[in-house]
Amino acid sequence: MTSQAAPAPWPGGARPGDAAQPPGPRVLSVAAAAGDIAARIAAEMAPLEPALVLLFGMPACGMPALGGELRERLGTGCRVVGCSSAGEIGPRGYCAATVTAVGFPSASFRVGVCVLRNQALVPASEWMATLRRFHADFRPDLRRSVFGVVLPDAHARQEDVLTATLDAAIPGLPVVGGSSAEGILFAPSCQMVDGAAHEGAALFLLLETDLAVAEVLFSHFSPTDKRAVVTAADPHNRIILELNAEPAAQEYARLAGLAPEALTPTEFARHPLLLRTGKRHHVRAIRAVTPSGGLQLMSGTEPGHILTLGRAMDMTRGFAEVMDALPRPPLMVLGFDCILRRLALERAGMIPQMSELLARYRVAGFNTYGEQHSGMHVNQTFVGMALMPPEAG
Repeated sequence: MTSQAAPAPWPGGARPGDAAQPPGPRVLSVAAAAGDIAARIAAEMAPLEPALVLLFGMPACGMPALGGELRERLGTGCRVVGCSSAGEIGPRGYCAATVTAVGFPSASFRVGVCVLRNQALVPASEWMATLRRFHADFRPDLRRSVFGVVLPDAHARQEDVLTATLDAAIPGLPVVGGSSAEGILFAPSCQMVDGAAHEGAALFLLLETDLAVAEVLFSHFSPTDKRAVVTAADPHNRIILELNAEPAAQEYARLAGLAPEALTPTEFARHPLLLRTGKRHHVRAIRAVTPSGGLQLMSGTEPGHILTLGRAMDMTRGFAEVMDALPRPPLMVLGFDCILRRLALERAGMIPQMSELLARYRVAGFNTYGEQHSGMHVNQTFVGMALMPPEAG
C-alpha cells in the first residue's frame, strides 16, 4: 500500500471545459501522522463553505480530536462526520496511512445527521421511530436529489437488521454505505460526529443536492453450478455450522475442490459463497474457519439459505464497464469498497491499474468490512453514489 498526501487534482468537482453548474464535492488525502492535518483539511475545504466534511481513516491525533478542531475551524454550519477505515480511496486511487476528507459545498448540498445508538443491541423499534422523526424534520425538497449514507460499526455485526430497518423507515430512499473497523486487523471502529465519539453506533446521513445522483454497484463474481443448503447455523454470530448436513468447512472445501487444510483467506476470497436475492447474487464472504469446523461469515446467515459457490471475474474491466454506463461522467463517486477486494488486487499486483480507474472516475471513500445498498448488507462488493451534473434542460 502507498501513502498519499497531495490535494485533489479535481477540487470542487470542476472538470476542464465544464459549463456553469452546481459545485461538486472536493476531496483531499493527508498523511494520518501529519501534525497540521486539521489546518490542511480546513484550508482546502473552507472556500467551499461546506455543509459537510466526511473523514475516513485513522488520524494520529484521534478522529474525535480531528473532528472537533475542524468543527471549530469551519464553523457550526458545517457538520463533521468520520469513521475508521481499513484503507482509503483518495484523489489518486487507493491510499493508506492517510485521512481522506470529502467536502460537500453548502451551495449545492443540504445535510442532516442521525446517530443510531446501541447497534449491537438491535433496538429496531427505537431506530424506526428515530429515523421517521429525522426524515420528517429534514423535510426533503422533492425538486432536488436526496440520498442516504450509512456508516455502521462492523464489530456490532447487525448490519442486516440495520439496512432492513432503514429501508422500511424511509422507503424508496437510495442508501449506500460501508461498515467500518480500524485497519486490516479489524480493530474496533471509531464513529464520530462533530468531534464527539459514538461507540457502537451507526451513523446515518441524509444529503439533498442540486446534482443528479445514481447508485453504483459492482461485484466481480458470477455463480457456478455448485450449491449448498445451510442446514445448521448460529445466526447471531454469523456462523454456518453445517452445509448439506455436513460440517460446514469440510463441505465448503469439497465444493471448492480444496483440501480442508488449504482453507485460507486467499481461497475464501477466490471462492465466495453467494446468496441470491431477487435477480441478483450477493456475496456472503467467509472470514475464518471456527475451531469446531464452522464458517464464520461477514454477513448474516440462517438455516435454509441456499448458497452458490462463486467464480471470480476481471475486477478492472467490469468496474470500468459499470462506470461507463453512468448517464454522465461523475463529478465524484462516494465509494465504499470491500477490503477483501483490495487485498485480492494486491495479491494479483493490480493495485496500480485499479487506482488509475478509481482516479479516472473520481472515486473517494474507504475500504470496508461490508457494504450497504438498497436495503441489503453485502460483501466483496463496491457500492457508491455517483454525483453528476444535472441533466441539461
